[in-house]
Amino acid sequence: MSERLLLNVLRGQTGTRMPIWMMRQAGRYLPEYRQTRAQAGSFLDLCYNPELACEVTLQPIRRFGFDGSILFSDILVVPHALGQDVRFEEGIGPILPAMGVEEIDAMIARFGDDPSSFDRHLDPVIETVERLRAALPDEVTLLGFCGAPWTVATYMVGGRGSPDQAKARLFALQKPDAFARLIDLLVKASERYLSRQIEAGVDAVQIFDSWAGSLSPSSYERWTVDPIKRMTAGLRRSHADTPVIGFAKGAMHDLGRFVAETGVQTVGLDWTIDVAAARKQVPSSMVTQGNIDPQLMIVGGAALDAAVDRMKEGAAGLPHVANLGHGITPDGRIENVERFIARVREGS
Repeated sequence: MSERLLLNVLRGQTGTRMPIWMMRQAGRYLPEYRQTRAQAGSFLDLCYNPELACEVTLQPIRRFGFDGSILFSDILVVPHALGQDVRFEEGIGPILPAMGVEEIDAMIARFGDDPSSFDRHLDPVIETVERLRAALPDEVTLLGFCGAPWTVATYMVGGRGSPDQAKARLFALQKPDAFARLIDLLVKASERYLSRQIEAGVDAVQIFDSWAGSLSPSSYERWTVDPIKRMTAGLRRSHADTPVIGFAKGAMHDLGRFVAETGVQTVGLDWTIDVAAARKQVPSSMVTQGNIDPQLMIVGGAALDAAVDRMKEGAAGLPHVANLGHGITPDGRIENVERFIARVREGS
């Protein structure tokens, strides 16, 4: 097997150069993705079609030569597999029927009675992982992922995303016991899902908590830190050699506690914090990832160069993965992705 640079860095090595992958690297900014997406039908049809999902995952590897390839899927396949209706509307995003206490308890009972139904629903995603491991160049690290329990729960009880997640926060405050039961279910189901991805061939996994920044300090401890801690501990028991990346977007003020309490091996940085500032909060052996503003994939030019240079300077001599501070947007420009990659690798 060829050396997997990204995997080595995720395990704490500094590497011969800084590895690169990009959140949402398979997406609407690529013409080849748009063509395949049209062929698939709906977005969920694409997620559950192993042939086409494998194809779109491979597209940015062919075009850009990233060091890492992340499984093409969506965080909401987990509630979908648990029995909640999920649909995606163009220009709006995901729409779900908002859940109350009765619906939550019924879902918990169904999962307890027959967890194999959850597994069967996600079999096509696991087949995609198997296809990817066979199709990818040996040197490319394969990443799996899931949404963190808090972020997934915000869609399940709120019905859709929102700037402040007010419906989910209100539900958690008014019905904390029911919300805790939902979070517990998502911890179990998501850990089970990640474990299957690892068994199918992924080298590392990322847990996305995209809405962590909407929580108060005490709620952040309960709904973000503790669930990710439990998931990481479970994966450590079953897959001790598989690195776990934790990404709590909007919570960069608390990186030290997040790293110490969750046990993740790599911490993702959003664009609101410089790498040098982040490194002061975590042990020197800790792997960091990010922090380029996705808007710079639209702007490019000297501003992008300067941001990449600051990232490289902040992580000099330390294990760091070049990435964005969140996913590339549909209006990201291919030439700026190419410039980003070239700038990271310049001088290596």
